[in-house]
Amino acid sequence: METIIGITAGIFTSISMVPQLLKVLKEKDVENLSPYMIAILLTGVSLWVVYGFMLHEWPIILSNLFSVLVNATLLVCYFLFREQ
Repeated sequence: METIIGITAGIFTSISMVPQLLKVLKEKDVENLSPYMIAILLTGVSLWVVYGFMLHEWPIILSNLFSVLVNATLLVCYFLFREQ
């Protein structure tokens, strides 16, 4: 049961930023994004990946690697689409 809860939690937290990323890609508007929040979240999920590798826990590794990808893409979009 613990594994099912862990995998489910990983899925939900991993996909939580996907709607934001899709909106940014569609509208190319990043005015309301905080690059600091994204950078802090990116740091946190990256550390979860390291932790997952230390424990050899693939659910932790995979769900957080997906989060790293989504949040890194969102941060890149912030710098590409922001008004200067």
